[in-house]
Formats: sequence, C-alpha cells, structure tokens
Amino acid sequence: MDHETSSTAGEAKPSWRPLPPVQRRVLGVLIEKAKTTPDAYPLSLNAIRNGCNQKSNRSPLMELEEDEVLEAVDHLRDAGAVLEVQGSGRVPKYRHMGYEWLAVDKFEIAIVTELLLRGAQTIGELRTRAARMERIADVAALRPLLDSLQAKGLVDALTPEGRGQIVTHTLYPPQEMERIRAEHGGRSAAQATETAIPRREEIVHSAGGSSSGHAPPPAPASAPAEELADLRRDLSEAKAQIAELRGDLGDMRESFQHSLDELQRFKEELGG
Repeated sequence: MDHETSSTAGEAKPSWRPLPPVQRRVLGVLIEKAKTTPDAYPLSLNAIRNGCNQKSNRSPLMELEEDEVLEAVDHLRDAGAVLEVQGSGRVPKYRHMGYEWLAVDKFEIAIVTELLLRGAQTIGELRTRAARMERIADVAALRPLLDSLQAKGLVDALTPEGRGQIVTHTLYPPQEMERIRAEHGGRSAAQATETAIPRREEIVHSAGGSSSGHAPPPAPASAPAEELADLRRDLSEAKAQIAELRGDLGDMRESFQHSLDELQRFKEELGG
C-alpha cells in the first residue's frame, strides 16, 4: 500500500514548477518506490541513487553520483516536493510530497510518474507502464485521466489524438519543453487538437449544411496513403505489444531490485 495520503490531494492548490532532469528523476523514483516497494520506503540517499541509476523503467539511463542526488534532493526539499523524515537508523530518509505538490490523485500521480521516469511515450505504452503502480484497465480508462491532467497543465499532447498519440509531462524547463515539442512535430496540445482529424459526426454535420442537401463524396485516397495509414496502425499496435512485454519484464526486474533495496536497507540500519 502507498504510504502517501491522496484522499484530499485533488483539492489542494498545486505548487509545482519546472524541474531539471536530475530533480525529475529523483522525484519520479521517490513516487515510484512508495507505490511499488512500500516496505523499503521512505528511501535513503543511497536507495534513491540506486533507483535513479537502475536500468529498467528509465529513459534516459543515468549514472548519478551521490552528491548529484543530494543536491537534487535539497532543491526538491526547498520546493516543497520532498520531505526528510527520521528513519529507524542513523541514515536520513526521504519521502515525496507529490500528491500535495502536484494536486493529483493516486491514478494521476502514477501517470505523471511514468512520464517523469521515461519521458514522452504513446498512450498505449503509458497505460501499460502506469498500471505497475495503479490499475488502469485500458486506454479508454486512461483517457479521462489524461484529460484531467491536461486541464491541470501537467500533461501535453505532442501528436494528434489517435491510437498512437504521444504525450508527455510539462515539468520540463521552457527550452527543454520546446525541444521535446520540436522532436514530435512542434505542436502543443491546443495545436494538436486544432489539426486533429475530424470525427465522423462532424463530417456528416458539415455535409448536411451544403446547398445540395447531400454529402459530397469523399475524395479517394491514393493507394500509397492508404498503405501508409495501415503501416502506422500496425506500428502503433506493435509498439503497444512491445510495451506490454517490457512492462512484464520491468515487473520482474522491479521485484529483483526490491530485494536488493531491502538488503541495502538492512546493511544501512546495521551501520554497514
């Protein structure tokens, strides 16, 4: 069970601000471990470093030194996103204040955390990965959560709505956010919505207003365009399947990492 209290977090006033890469990684690790390895939480500085540098469920991979992690923790404490607590041993422990800092619920925080740990990704990948922390049945269940996070300014759609839509968090500093958008076509959420393919009902409604009273026949798509659309759909489905397999592998690695973290915690408490 997550040690954090999220029952009133959605009603709290958010205090989040953009974060540099190492601070995003540290915050993401603290939230993730609170949910996936609660017995080893709060985390020591060394456990946070191990979580930041682990090879599974991370993009990009990092090799952080302890002083870099400590500096990031200190900045997050100053920002109100992390709290130092008294551990059972001599080693300081840290817990996140993400629910209050972001003003989100337990499902929304799982989504933001996966985006903090991996960056921009398709909604299919995001659903599979966030389900490690909170059960999200399918993409249909994910959609209203993404809508809520977009309304809170925490998530941005980088490509138009669809099966392979790519989204990301908005905790990047401005220049980094612009670079991320440029890598995916340079469109913000509002622009992606404006240029999204109209729904069938919108086409019918528009056609009904024509002077002839009949919907004009659709322009025939060229064969290459149809083949490209099919390839894109196949690619999106393949990505979703790969993400699911990676999620299963990640769970196995997470279990192994949990055992290592437990061993490290016992060593620290014994003064090793």
